[in-house]
Amino acid sequence: MFAAFFFTELMQHWFRHRSATYLLWWAIGVFFYGAGTITESIHALAGYSPANFKVWYIFGALLGGAPLAQGTVYLLLKKQTAHILTIILVCVILVAGVLVILSPLKPIETTGGKLGGKLLEWSYIRAITPFINIYAFVFLVGGACYSAYLYYRTVIDKSKFWGIVLIAAGGLLPGIGGSFSKFGHIEVLYVTEFIGICMIHAGYQKMKESSAPSVHSNQR
Repeated sequence: MFAAFFFTELMQHWFRHRSATYLLWWAIGVFFYGAGTITESIHALAGYSPANFKVWYIFGALLGGAPLAQGTVYLLLKKQTAHILTIILVCVILVAGVLVILSPLKPIETTGGKLGGKLLEWSYIRAITPFINIYAFVFLVGGACYSAYLYYRTVIDKSKFWGIVLIAAGGLLPGIGGSFSKFGHIEVLYVTEFIGICMIHAGYQKMKESSAPSVHSNQR
């Protein structure tokens, strides 16, 4: 629900700045971020469903951080470069998504009743997700750290610096939670996802309220 409000806010801001492609990607990212948590809630409340699991895997493993990272790509890089990376990323996600949909599933007892990539009979699909997650980490967290460095070095008002730090930390938390979930502690992922989206929202608000000029030409 919190993510839905944040998504609406970002979309409204994007419609006021139609050339801001990075905002559209951030809004898409927050949408899938929130949609992934809904599938987790459905599993917790209604029990295991093969269809819900596949939606959960696509929204979480494939789309959990990539759209947010793509927003940073459009913020930091030239538009032509960003377009090329978008085509590559979308193709990889589409192929992986189709494979997830078509893959047979192992019995839920395989993971002790918990959602996890081990349920996929076509185990090679799980080899694709690390590349997507590394891409997301490099641009979301790495890009945020780079922006924070620029703001800290060049801008007297440090509000945007701290906003970027919050966004970077918020983007990192679900990855930490995902590592715990691989060892059977799926509840850690739920907590880190919620805290992560709260921190991203707080960072976004702090940056939006700051009067300091942006260090990025695509944001001016």
